[in-house]
Amino acid sequence: MTTYKRKKDVGIYGMMAKWYDKNSRKSRIAEMQKYAVEITSHVDKGARVLEIAPGPGYLAIELAKKGYQVTGVELSPDFVTIEKNNAKEAKVSVDFKEGNAADLPSEANTYDFTICTAAFKNFADPVKALCEMHRVLKPGGMALIVDMNHDASKEDLKREVEKSGMRGFDKVFVEFSFKTFLKRSAYTKEDFEIMIKETPFNHFEIKHEGVSLFIYLTK
Repeated sequence: MTTYKRKKDVGIYGMMAKWYDKNSRKSRIAEMQKYAVEITSHVDKGARVLEIAPGPGYLAIELAKKGYQVTGVELSPDFVTIEKNNAKEAKVSVDFKEGNAADLPSEANTYDFTICTAAFKNFADPVKALCEMHRVLKPGGMALIVDMNHDASKEDLKREVEKSGMRGFDKVFVEFSFKTFLKRSAYTKEDFEIMIKETPFNHFEIKHEGVSLFIYLTK
């Protein structure tokens, strides 16, 4: 595996959570809207969707706007507060709650779709997280993981930052993050294939786009 085993999941708290929320408002809303459109191509309006590690909650909010029944499970209590405030501001209903990806606070066979973006590399037990996704999905349900590709090139990383439109400190900080701890912690396509073999998922597809891998898993 390209990354090391973490002792515990990595969360974002305090001022860093507030910065992440502010930066997401400026540079990631279009990305969240894109992911929401991708999900609509797989499940009908009204379906039950779980977002794992929703951060500031903007993807979950976009999905709620599209008529989905959305739940968000987030490790950081600071983010849960931010998520609830953002949903209230957007005038949508999302069931944001605190929880761990390796022990989801949901009954089995509950959701039609689960989504996790930019967070999977931070999980201490990624195989257990995959097994939990399988457990909470309904038969025939789909999980989608979008995360950085460990094999992304320097050119890929540069294009991703330029595409975001970030400037000043935000741009410098994100470039530094990409090149150091984020890329170092990310998985390769082969890593995901190895992990998936240890789970109940029998059907999966992995696509590459820019700096990211899109991993589709069907129960």
